Amino acid sequence: MASTIEMKKLSSKNIVSPKGFTAAGVHCGIKHKKKDLAILVSDVPASVAGVFTTNAVQAAPLKVTKEVVYGTKKMQAMIVNSGNANACTGKQGIADAYEMQRLAALKLGISEGLVGVASTGVIGEIMKMEPIKKGMEMLLPDSKLENGIDFSQAILTTDTVMKNTTYATIIDGKEVIVSGTAKGSGMIEPNMATMLGFITTDANIESDELQKALSNVTDCTFNSITVDGDTSTNDTVVVMANGLAGNEPLSPAHPDWENFYTALRLVSEDLAKSIARDGEGATKLIEVEVDGAISDEEARKIAKTVVGSPLVKTAVFGCDANWGRIIAAVGYSGAVVDPDKITIKIGGATMVENGEPINFSEEALIEILKQHEVKIFVSLEVGDGHGFAWGCDLTYDYVQINASYRS
Repeated sequence: MASTIEMKKLSSKNIVSPKGFTAAGVHCGIKHKKKDLAILVSDVPASVAGVFTTNAVQAAPLKVTKEVVYGTKKMQAMIVNSGNANACTGKQGIADAYEMQRLAALKLGISEGLVGVASTGVIGEIMKMEPIKKGMEMLLPDSKLENGIDFSQAILTTDTVMKNTTYATIIDGKEVIVSGTAKGSGMIEPNMATMLGFITTDANIESDELQKALSNVTDCTFNSITVDGDTSTNDTVVVMANGLAGNEPLSPAHPDWENFYTALRLVSEDLAKSIARDGEGATKLIEVEVDGAISDEEARKIAKTVVGSPLVKTAVFGCDANWGRIIAAVGYSGAVVDPDKITIKIGGATMVENGEPINFSEEALIEILKQHEVKIFVSLEVGDGHGFAWGCDLTYDYVQINASYRS
């Protein structure tokens, strides 16, 4: 293994920054004004990996994209629309998803089996295909930074900001770039949530190795966030690796494997935290760290239970240092705990130590809870497990946004 991990976060870079990627985003008429159709293209067929929602009800585009990810195992383009999820739309929805795939392949002059499809928006409405057909002609993929921005804008729904991140690392002495963009604001309870994520890299890696890496990374990033406990029908994260950096094929046996794996994890973690931070109506990012659990999996389970508790989320919104809500969530998480060994800290201030309440300054805690990022630490002392989860506060605006989503 490499003795040190070489990593650099790049600013003013985005989804088209790895070698050989182009993108575009336009307004075609699915939504009233905002951009709503996007395309991401690799110069050559790329190795591909994907993770998808665990909801038993899955949108039509997932059927198409899964066939590419798990069947073709190569992808050269993703066509994405916002404003309509194409979910719960029956046989017509399936036909429309395949039609989007066909139209994109025709435009690019590539095989349909190399094109993935993703949709996000309102569930249960038949896709309007005329705007899609018109928009397809308007898409002019390019590698300019502006084109990557257009792509990132066109995939948004109730998001308030774009979500982009890029890292560079060194593999076989060559610079390899990993970049990602995502959308997600509500219905966020991954395994996965209304979340779309697209990651590009010029690394040389076979699809099977890429799939293993993405699946492992997803457990401690995308699957460790929650906004409202709802699991969407459309969640998709896809990684395309086109190999144009020119490194030797990557696998865990490669001496620079940790460089690539860390870059993929950091991109995924940045995107996951950006989604949690941008939860509908949110004013604060909540990070929960759990140490001393039976296993890493149990630590993440407890952390996610705490950050997903409506009572914890509203307490953070109201700047109320109500640690009782935190310890209650730990207790009902279903994980192994010993109440006499639990320690809880908020922003570094100790609330509970070894199961005993500790006197603390309400005024100091209120100031901590007023910050845009609130960190909660839970120590269990029953094992060596360690994990994180991210979420946001629950506000009046969340109710208002979702009470009128279709109107």
